[in-house]
Amino acid sequence: MTDPSDLQRVFLVVVDDTEEMHVALRYACRRARHTGGRVALLHVIEPADPQPFRQVAELILAEQRAQAEELMQKMSAEVVELSGQLPVVHLRNGDRAHQLLNLIEEEPDISILVLAAGTGSEGPGPLISQLVGRLSGRLRVPITVVPGALSDEQIDLLA
Repeated sequence: MTDPSDLQRVFLVVVDDTEEMHVALRYACRRARHTGGRVALLHVIEPADPQPFRQVAELILAEQRAQAEELMQKMSAEVVELSGQLPVVHLRNGDRAHQLLNLIEEEPDISILVLAAGTGSEGPGPLISQLVGRLSGRLRVPITVVPGALSDEQIDLLA
């Protein structure tokens, strides 16, 4: 049996192009640093509109993959700076919510999902809405929802 004191808390952050993602990332990194944990990053390349020609679709996917890899390198550098450790990086294709749930099911080390709520009038964001709504029964880890409008200083005081 594994000694619970040997387990490392893994904070999973979904990487996308929203402003609030940076709030979730900073919060997860600070929590990981203060608790001896680690950060994991997930970026999902969602399917583009169907293309009538296979070659065009393959080119679009290759371009999306290259952009995703560049984004993940940038985010990984930020994680190292804030948490002091290299992150675990996951890059997947498909529907974001379903790929997130699949990853959490497949990776037993993931212990907390960290998301930041949207700051606009549209609500907390589609992913949060899905996860606390119809998909909540599939989660095996708690979700930490951080207010998306927090400043770096406020996050540092919380984490």
